[in-house]
Amino acid sequence: MVLLRRVIGDALRARRQGQHRTLREVSSAANVSLGYLSEIERGQKEPSSELLAAICDALGARLSELLREVSDTVALAEQMPGVLVPVADEPTPVPASAVRKATNRGVRQVTSDGAVAVQVRQDSPLKATLHSTRVRPKDRDVVCAA
Repeated sequence: MVLLRRVIGDALRARRQGQHRTLREVSSAANVSLGYLSEIERGQKEPSSELLAAICDALGARLSELLREVSDTVALAEQMPGVLVPVADEPTPVPASAVRKATNRGVRQVTSDGAVAVQVRQDSPLKATLHSTRVRPKDRDVVCAA
C-alpha cells in the first residue's frame, strides 16, 4: 500500500533536489528543523497543512501544484490492482518500449494517463516501490516505497 505521506515526501524531495538545494537551505527558509524536514521527505512524518505551505513557499512552489502532483500519482496508483485499491477498469495501455524497459528492471506493473506514467516494483511481500514520471521533460520523477 502506498502511503500519502511518502508520496508527499518524495514530491518535496524531488523539487528540492531539482533546484540543487540542500536540506539545510530549505529547512532554514521554511523555519523547520533539518531533522524534521528530512523525516517528512522520507515519509516518516506527516506535515500539517501550515508546515507543508511553509515548505512549498521555501521551495518557490505553490501548495496547489504539489498537491496536484501528489493527487496525479495517487490516482494512477489506484488504477493498478494491488497497489492501493483494486479496480475493475483496465489501465491505459502503455507503449511496448516502456513495458520492455520496465520489465528489464523488475517492474511488475506499468500504467499511464498520457501526462503521468506510474511503474510498480514489488521489492518484497510487504514492500513495493512506486515510480511516477511526468511526460513533460521539465517535470520531475517521484519515487515512493511502501
